[in-house]
Amino acid sequence: MDLYYEVNGIGQPVVLLTGGADVRNWTFVAPLLEKHYKVVAFDGRGTGKSPSPIEDVNPVEDLLSLFDHLEINQATLIGHSMGGQIATEFALNYPERVSKLILLAPGLSGFSYSKEFGERMKKVHEAAPDIDKMIELLLCDPSNRVVAVSPHRDLMVQMLRHHMNRMFEWPPVKLIWPQPPAIERLGELSVNTLLIIGKEESPDNLLVANYFRMHSDARIIEIPGADHMANLTHPEKLYSLITDFMEE
Repeated sequence: MDLYYEVNGIGQPVVLLTGGADVRNWTFVAPLLEKHYKVVAFDGRGTGKSPSPIEDVNPVEDLLSLFDHLEINQATLIGHSMGGQIATEFALNYPERVSKLILLAPGLSGFSYSKEFGERMKKVHEAAPDIDKMIELLLCDPSNRVVAVSPHRDLMVQMLRHHMNRMFEWPPVKLIWPQPPAIERLGELSVNTLLIIGKEESPDNLLVANYFRMHSDARIIEIPGADHMANLTHPEKLYSLITDFMEE
């Protein structure tokens, strides 16, 4: 296993997944969970301390390899952002390996993001390789309106800067997702699922949550005053919701 991972605590296994960040994404949540569970946090390929990809990346199969390497038969998945997209895909393709599925502001493969979202991301890409400008634009995004003015802004900036530097190292590879996309298969989601989203999220991410509400049996809980980074700004609330759900 060449991916970087950390394992702390004992008990029922919980695997934490993130997207455009690294294990620091769970700085405030993981220590709370480690009091009662065996918590696995890892850096996806090309992020954090994991190696850069040398070929197209299949994040679902990478997660399966991590499960097998750590001899985890079944675990609760907690996925944030693109980590939530990976967790959903994994639960659809390997439901027997997932005890419960917890999604925090997840992405969703096959979802058509708005023109406004596309234009914002285009501006970020056009600012490359000026990382400071790219970070400035991302912090102005509606999905970061709370964390950008919080005491955790510096940590957010550090993670963004590290992630962008890593991405500039990547060869021209693409992400491989299972087909058909998850948006067409949500009705098949058999794992008990909780989706948590901040009320101050971007319109697109709120629409993703609503899609889960309409097309799956997922329970949807909104956190007032939270944006895309509730894991940084509202860790105690998040921990409470997670543990209540896991202990049902």
